[in-house]
Amino acid sequence: MIGDSIIKLRGVDVYQQKHLVLNNVDLQIDKGEFVFLIGQTGSGKSSLLKIIYGDLHIASGDGLVAGFDLKKLAEKDIPYLRRKLGIVFQDFQLLTDRTIEENLIFVMKATGWTDKKLITERIYDVLDKVGLRSKLKKMPHELSGGEQQRIVIARALLNDPEIILADEPTGNLDPDTSEEIVILLKQISQGGTAVLMASHDYHIIRTFPSRIIKCEGGKVHEDATII
Repeated sequence: MIGDSIIKLRGVDVYQQKHLVLNNVDLQIDKGEFVFLIGQTGSGKSSLLKIIYGDLHIASGDGLVAGFDLKKLAEKDIPYLRRKLGIVFQDFQLLTDRTIEENLIFVMKATGWTDKKLITERIYDVLDKVGLRSKLKKMPHELSGGEQQRIVIARALLNDPEIILADEPTGNLDPDTSEEIVILLKQISQGGTAVLMASHDYHIIRTFPSRIIKCEGGKVHEDATII
């Protein structure tokens, strides 16, 4: 890879089924960058994220994500790409019948961790990063929405990703909690993990000025502004 770019797309066309969603995409995101992704519903934001985490193939152009060549990405390589990515969704997707600790252990075992001591140390480490080590034995329903989203961010950090893709992570949270989540994601980016955060929340985007990427009219605009 060239320089410190974690994501590099050049001349990429993105299709959903046979429908061209995004045309001739050029995009570069560097190590430790914090970037907002904006655009109306149906503008291609989700498709762009799917390209990055290997859920959609690129039809033309070139793409590198965390050292993986997206054009040559075989089905068997996708889990290895995803270990380099942390994905944070709006709706948490925590396993409701397990404690926070069990949720995190489940993900770690699924991604190849076997040493119990290392698993425990890593869980403590990521929970410390999000300020919720005391919630280890709690069930998800015992936590507030903001706490659950912090746990989701901790889960995303387990494999020490090079980038976090956050898809509307504040969509179900009140304004104060939303700001706390963005502050946390900003701190994570300052530690060297790039963060790409899709958001409709213009208050958040104005409160935390950062580079903005906009999907509009089938194009991706790398350095957009909001009014």
